[in-house]
Amino acid sequence: MAGGSTKVVLAALIGNGAIAITKFIASAITGSSAMFAEAIHSVVDTGNQGLLLYGIGRSQKPADAAHPFGYGKEIYFWSFVVAILLFALGAGISFYEGVHKFLHPEPMTNAIWNYVVLALAMAFEAVAWWIAYAEFNKVRGKLPILRAVRQSKDPALFTVLFEDTAAMLGLITAFIGVLLADQFGMLWADGAATLVIGTILASAAIFLAIETKGLLIGEAADPATVDAVAAIVKKHPMTRHLGEIRSIHFGPDDVLMVLSLDAQDHLMAGEIEASVSELERTIKENHPDIKRLFIEIQNKHDTAAAQSTDDQGNAVTNGGNIG
Repeated sequence: MAGGSTKVVLAALIGNGAIAITKFIASAITGSSAMFAEAIHSVVDTGNQGLLLYGIGRSQKPADAAHPFGYGKEIYFWSFVVAILLFALGAGISFYEGVHKFLHPEPMTNAIWNYVVLALAMAFEAVAWWIAYAEFNKVRGKLPILRAVRQSKDPALFTVLFEDTAAMLGLITAFIGVLLADQFGMLWADGAATLVIGTILASAAIFLAIETKGLLIGEAADPATVDAVAAIVKKHPMTRHLGEIRSIHFGPDDVLMVLSLDAQDHLMAGEIEASVSELERTIKENHPDIKRLFIEIQNKHDTAAAQSTDDQGNAVTNGGNIG
């Protein structure tokens, strides 16, 4: 998955960098605030993609003594930073510029530059959006888009997709604002379009912040994975009773899982050791994302007692039906 994410981020980085330069030139020539807001938006997006690439690289550092579970969560941290920057810089500057131009509108000059740049930007952005969408489709399968985003553990992928979607909406808004100001003399429309662009960026940033916050704090493996592991454990000859399964993502493809089970009473210690090794191997072969697996042999009654004293007063199954 890291390879697909990197390709998507690189495509967006190159596209947004080129678009930002042309937008600034058009904004300087025409004086359009909507175009200026779009130029700032592209600069922020370019910087954000740079941060995502940095996060992807950092997240693949091997585990060491200081970080025994690796650096996978680096991508979650930098994705959260991206959401904050998108809100603070992208939306903040757009709102500031929009209010100024809405209250003090100015005539637009050489508007043809705006149309040319917006058309080129839409073409570049459409290519970047399609690359991100195609890669995201490989992951989401038949799930609805929003549900797939909520379940996704790869923030780099859906962050770029949402940024590119916000960019396309922003370009359409800027085009409408420039058209109304240039062709119909509605000078206030340029500032109004800038405010709408700011609203689009703020909405995308808030949504991304909410999603990446959950990953940064620690989200469980998806219910389908937990259920599949539970089925493997229950079918194993060693298992008398499956207790609980707990899991957490340390990266898009890095899951830590802990499970407890009550072994058959007739098994000797050596037989249990061999069975645990076999069970661990089977689970990891079927679910390579589970990089670390801890299996605890625990009496059924002890497991029930431990679950009853859980911090939330409930057995933790991470979405799996393991009863």
